[in-house]
Amino acid sequence: MIKGTGGITRFFIFVGKPFYLLLVLIIYLLGLPSFLISFLKKVKKTKKPAVRKLKTHRHRLRTKAGFLGFIFGIFLSLAVFYYISTIIVDLPSLNKLITREQILTTRIYDRNGVLLYKIFRDKDRTPVNIDDLPPFIIESTISIEDKDFYRHQGLSLRGIIRAFYQNIFQNKKTGGSTITQQLIKNALLSNEKTYQRKIREAVLALLTEKKYTKKQILEMYLNEVGYGGAAYGIEEAAQKYFDKSSKDLNLAEAALLAGLPASPTSYSPFGGSPQIAQQRQALVLKKMVENGYISEEQSQTARAEKLKYASGENEISAPHFMMYVKELLVQKYGEKMVEQGGLEITTSLDLNLQATVQKIVKNEIGQLTAFRISNGAALVTNPKTGEILAMAGSKDYFAKDIDGNYNVTTALRQPGSSIKPVNYSIALENGFTPSSLIEDSPITYMVSGQPPYSPINYDRTYHGLIPLRIALGSSYNVPAVKILAAFGVKKMVTRGQEMGITTWNDSSRFGLSLTLGGGEVKMTDMAVVYGVLANNGIRVDLNPILKVKNSRGKILEENLSGQQTAVLNQGVAFLLTDILADNSARTPAFGQNSQLFIPGRAVAVKTGTTQNLRDNWTIGYTPSRVVVVWVGNNDNTPMSYVASGVTGASPIWRKIMSNLLENSPVEKFPQPNEVKEVYICALTNTLTCNGCPIVKKEYFLTGTEPKTTCTPERIKEILDKKSLPTPQPQIL
Repeated sequence: MIKGTGGITRFFIFVGKPFYLLLVLIIYLLGLPSFLISFLKKVKKTKKPAVRKLKTHRHRLRTKAGFLGFIFGIFLSLAVFYYISTIIVDLPSLNKLITREQILTTRIYDRNGVLLYKIFRDKDRTPVNIDDLPPFIIESTISIEDKDFYRHQGLSLRGIIRAFYQNIFQNKKTGGSTITQQLIKNALLSNEKTYQRKIREAVLALLTEKKYTKKQILEMYLNEVGYGGAAYGIEEAAQKYFDKSSKDLNLAEAALLAGLPASPTSYSPFGGSPQIAQQRQALVLKKMVENGYISEEQSQTARAEKLKYASGENEISAPHFMMYVKELLVQKYGEKMVEQGGLEITTSLDLNLQATVQKIVKNEIGQLTAFRISNGAALVTNPKTGEILAMAGSKDYFAKDIDGNYNVTTALRQPGSSIKPVNYSIALENGFTPSSLIEDSPITYMVSGQPPYSPINYDRTYHGLIPLRIALGSSYNVPAVKILAAFGVKKMVTRGQEMGITTWNDSSRFGLSLTLGGGEVKMTDMAVVYGVLANNGIRVDLNPILKVKNSRGKILEENLSGQQTAVLNQGVAFLLTDILADNSARTPAFGQNSQLFIPGRAVAVKTGTTQNLRDNWTIGYTPSRVVVVWVGNNDNTPMSYVASGVTGASPIWRKIMSNLLENSPVEKFPQPNEVKEVYICALTNTLTCNGCPIVKKEYFLTGTEPKTTCTPERIKEILDKKSLPTPQPQIL
């Protein structure tokens, strides 16, 4: 029995020698045929000297070519052997599969150095004997990871070909590693994606199959592989996720655990998207059926089973944020480095603020049961840097009455009217001003192949000629749809993408309802969108990580901030902000003393409620803080009537924003040079004249201010106008 690899010696004995001889033979034969033929084939005699001379010349050429090919084959085979030899020098001993090295702990801190979470592997692992495990733990693992485990000798030709084809022709980053190769990679080698490492892995896998039985390899794999966080090995995974021993796992639980090692962060039922874990479990069960381990009936029963997870409430602070950050780290550094590499991460989170925000959300949602609202979420960011200061992904990560670990801040939800500033930014760039009059009257749009579309306002009434400032401030729907119809859906989609929306990838999916919230977005995206307005037109992408150090204390990244891009004219950003901060502009719809009004402070704010009452938003900002709040139900069931600005998301937003402003200096939104103040007659949207009943100060982009004055006749005409004519349907 071989007790180690012994470097090249044992490689040559088991693999290198036959591989080398085969390689030499193939390359040698490339030159050998012509070499032999040139000696064995005699030149036929002919009576014609010229022909005989030509054949003699060909014979000499073949002889030389064959000889050169033979020599080239020898040198090439030696070069290949030398290359492979250098790669496999000092291969680790296979005995290390039994003696594990210590895994370093990764620590994640808030911005003030408070420890949020430790990702580590306990030195006192709990190994299990494979004979003590239920058969479906083994069967589920083999089905999803390596269905040919019992048929190959360490390498799967089918898996290699499939991975090669998908990587080259389908641009899919998939691997063809067997369970044996995964064991080698996790226990003896690094996670680097190089051909050298793959060759070393392949050699060690072949040697491992010679040294150990299939049963031993599978047992080592199940005790070695990571299942997420501190859970290494099937026993720790069973304890972490189900608070039971691995020998007591049932089929449904085993199938879920078997799906985790491929990407523990993505497939974790404790992550921000638990539905992905369920989808992965279903795939494992499907593979088990295909491989003949279970019946379709058993699969369906397991899929329908309601799993009871361990609580783990005391293991983590700010869990939604932590899972969000961990996912970002895994994408950048890889699963193994994050979970075993001893990184030290400083995040942007303020744990004290996080606790306050989480408490506000939980308490307020508890008072909204009468409105059929079961969940809420909140996000606080710094628009100048993209830092996330607080993230409450639900009312309670550990809530049992809902999927509390479901992170609403990264989920797809409809934004309602909170998306309107994106639409109005296009109008203000194209000749509209805050005082431009828009007709809020009934209209029907006829689109080929679609039913007629007749937008209605939230209060189900029409308000006649109103300035754009009132239309946006009071969030009237009909004027917003008319603006969108004037400039086109495609422009709004493009503008949304520019301002930070990542989910509008196909403009053909959307119609005129887009400006009323018909396109799903993420809360994290909306924080970026409103951050553009708070940051004078500069988009700063979210980045919750401030510093990353490796286990030796070397700084890998520091002073990180989101990418900055100028996407909006400063003047347009200021006009939108001034409208959203104007309490008088929202008074017609919300009243003078709504939850949106904070006396003595310049705070811009916008609400949004979907017409199906499934989502209710309030998003507001100062120059240095953005607060995004959502309430609703995870399963998309509708709420009862919610009065935006009074109930729903607004009280939560008001409490969070007031807390932020309590001990902070007074800030004002800076007025850019391209914006000028002009006194106008609000009734006519012109310069003032004698007899104008409403004179007010308005902001304009330079060059768009009114050039004419009002007249008594025009004032009388407007005052005498009792109602607006109903327009004919427009065909788009």
